[in-house]
Amino acid sequence: MKTSAVETQLPDAIGVDVTGNALIVELSDGRTIAVPVDWYPRLAHATEKERANWRIIGRGQGIHWEDVDEDVSVRDAVAGKAI
Repeated sequence: MKTSAVETQLPDAIGVDVTGNALIVELSDGRTIAVPVDWYPRLAHATEKERANWRIIGRGQGIHWEDVDEDVSVRDAVAGKAI
């Protein structure tokens, strides 16, 4: 029996919010995911201003916080992988 691999495309990040408890990522496919901010210690200890200073990198496949030198992979967040 032959099987073929199904290619899935990971959605892009299009919006980000960091609360006291969660990193919330809005995805291009309409989903919103939330993971514990404690998974990312630099974000967990960042100020509100530092958390708000993010930019999308890698054409939507990552998020970068310049002030705290943190990068988060959308793939890892969707998969539920902590750093």
